Amino acid sequence: MMIYCTGTGQEKPDYLATVDVDPNSPTFSKVIHRLPVPYLGDELHHSGWNACSSCYGDPSAARRYLVLPCLISGRIYAIDTKQNPRAPSLHKVVEPSDILQKTGLAYPHTAHCLASGDMMVSCLGDKDGKAEGNGFLLLDSDFNVKGRWEKPGHSPLFGYDFWYQPRHKTMISTAWGAPKAFTSGFNPQHVSDGLYGRHLHVYSWPDGELKQTLDLGNTGLLPLEIRFLHDPSKDTGFVGCALTSNMVRFFKTPDGSWSHEVAISEKPLKVQNWILPEMPGLITDFLISLDDRYLYLANWLHGDVRQYNMEDPQNPVLAGQLWVGGLIQKGSSVLAEADDGTTYQFDVPEVKIGYQEFIFNSEAVKDSSYVAVIIADLRSDDVPQLFNLSGDGNRLRGGPQMIQLSLDGKRLYVTNSLFSTWDRQFYPDLVEKGSHMLQIDVDTEKGGLAINPDFFVDFGSEPEGPSLAHEMRYPGGDCTSDIWI
Repeated sequence: MMIYCTGTGQEKPDYLATVDVDPNSPTFSKVIHRLPVPYLGDELHHSGWNACSSCYGDPSAARRYLVLPCLISGRIYAIDTKQNPRAPSLHKVVEPSDILQKTGLAYPHTAHCLASGDMMVSCLGDKDGKAEGNGFLLLDSDFNVKGRWEKPGHSPLFGYDFWYQPRHKTMISTAWGAPKAFTSGFNPQHVSDGLYGRHLHVYSWPDGELKQTLDLGNTGLLPLEIRFLHDPSKDTGFVGCALTSNMVRFFKTPDGSWSHEVAISEKPLKVQNWILPEMPGLITDFLISLDDRYLYLANWLHGDVRQYNMEDPQNPVLAGQLWVGGLIQKGSSVLAEADDGTTYQFDVPEVKIGYQEFIFNSEAVKDSSYVAVIIADLRSDDVPQLFNLSGDGNRLRGGPQMIQLSLDGKRLYVTNSLFSTWDRQFYPDLVEKGSHMLQIDVDTEKGGLAINPDFFVDFGSEPEGPSLAHEMRYPGGDCTSDIWI
């Protein structure tokens, strides 16, 4: 599995880390390769493939290159993952000057492959960070800039993520905010000033004509990640609205237009010792299992990961919940306040450093330390310690942010960096000590989540210093990159 990492200092470039997730491998739960990019200050963020399931029917298409946009610098890297899957290499750099000259676009974010062989990248603004300058960049199969995808005059007001559904001839994009706002940190006043989004933009596919704009209102502030159901015949999907912490379902109506409704609503918590009197969960990422049975989401501020059974997409049912960080964990200065005025915090598992005699798989580790996780029954005051390892306990830093699910739906991987500027604002300890990656085991029959005790990747102990781990990709494809036609 590949993870994009941003250094916590400015003197080192970002890098692509390859992590071994095979439990039968001697390097399981280890970073086995690091590919630094050539420049500083890129902010590696989200990515996509040069080819995926939408290229079905084209025998020449191969999922070889990882398309890696840089949110701050505006560069786009093409990474070759086929020549040596365990040690990806840099294939090509698309320079921001070329993109700006031909399209006027900057701040690239989401990349998706198209059935035509081209790649499309959403861009969040112009070179000055104005949201009005955003749109969609097209690259050809050799990573040359072709131009913009949307028709002239059909650019959305804000940009972020997008997903297309060919059978319904529709693409829908979301809205984060103006780069000049979010790159300086989150300021609630900027929401009131209209510098953040609350709309979905519905386009004709593949024509690029803006057909409809859905105003999500005050229940849909900062709509970020968007996913259609994987079944290409279905005309429904979900979007996670970060600031209001709602999952909004969008769907096609009998007259062919699109509508929306709140499918999951997460109440903010009344808190003490924080910047605001109420704290939203801040849904920053979610995904849908390949069989369209479960939806998973991460609350970056509250600190929990949730699993919903969505066999009835109109009425998702909570099936699992696990606390793996957050601002309200025990030991934090922030307290949640109940209706009766009493305060509480959440139990979060600890990580401990043990010694070789406690190693479960002696072939996996050759040095004197082993990383393990203590699992706690979070619904009980009687917390069992399953692994009595010697060493100092380490609290899980930050909150769950990006998630990725194995193809069989049984392993959910979690990292905890959102965006370095926001990390520094909300979780300064994360920037100082680095990020980490967890594996959550999933009960796909009855529902349920549990931390895997054998897997923990600490990006605080990287050779070049602490780093911030963000998005994860499987070389063979995953449930957040593949679109079926």
